[in-house]
Amino acid sequence: MESLKRTTQQPYTCRLTSWQQDKDKLQCVRYAVFVEEQQIPADLEWDEKDKDAIHVIAVNDSDQPVATGRLLADGQIGRMAVVSEWRGKGVGRSILNLLLDAAHRRGDRVIKLSSQQTARGFYLKQGFIQTGGPYQEAGTQHVSMCLQLGNNPARPKGS
Repeated sequence: MESLKRTTQQPYTCRLTSWQQDKDKLQCVRYAVFVEEQQIPADLEWDEKDKDAIHVIAVNDSDQPVATGRLLADGQIGRMAVVSEWRGKGVGRSILNLLLDAAHRRGDRVIKLSSQQTARGFYLKQGFIQTGGPYQEAGTQHVSMCLQLGNNPARPKGS
């Protein structure tokens, strides 16, 4: 299942994928954002959950990866990353919407995530609510958030 999002200036394509299918592209985005930009140790970035997660990848017209995110079996969204030059262009929202659609189709009712404090406003705009106070994770301030998915099988609540 693939979703296409086009802007007049910078076209990109978002699609569901797996770790086995697009590991190199997924790692490329996460390494650039988390390890290089945010200085998170590489050994904290990779875990055994990747191989079983539902992933979404966004690529530009040259097939270069620009954003990613993952959905775990327990309904947790994580590893949302958009390379710096693509932020503010709707790519993150497209990634999140595909993950929420996948969760809804799977029957998940509540989606949870651990948001970096700097991304909190993005998730609030998408309908998430903060469920706890700030805490440190991988050297960065985070907050727990959740979203109740709606009853309409076609669209999750808040998207």
